[in-house]
Amino acid sequence: MEIKKSGSQSSTKGPVDYFTGNVRFDPLFQANGPARAVGVNVTFEPGARTVWHTHPLGQHLIVTFGCGLVQRWGDGTIEEIHPGDVVWISPGEKHWHGATARTAMIHIAIQEQLDGRTTEWMEKVSDEQYHKGNKISSAIDKRSPDSIYGNSYSS
Repeated sequence: MEIKKSGSQSSTKGPVDYFTGNVRFDPLFQANGPARAVGVNVTFEPGARTVWHTHPLGQHLIVTFGCGLVQRWGDGTIEEIHPGDVVWISPGEKHWHGATARTAMIHIAIQEQLDGRTTEWMEKVSDEQYHKGNKISSAIDKRSPDSIYGNSYSS
């Protein structure tokens, strides 16, 4: 058994070759053979996003905070994602994900390594592609801060 204490692993900034805007990685766990799964907590500041990319064995995203966007290549549909949403991205599916223009988003990303790699990075998401998603998300950004940031309280 191994316990990684909170704060025991250094945060890193998302590389500019793979991200637009401010992105922070907080590692959760690395693959301990024969396991292949890797987990990271990723924080996207407003306007931040990945480049187009794929995962050889797929990826799960678990949204924990804020409001984000995700799009798969080809169909043009940009989906809104919120705290509690779990996104499955199929192996080899070209996609991008990130925050809306006005709202940060945090998710846990879990993917498996194949031959030591989890991701194939591609071209940047154009501003035109990204801003199509922000037209969708403008209604969300008008909601109360508690509903945007995932704070739901019941009396």
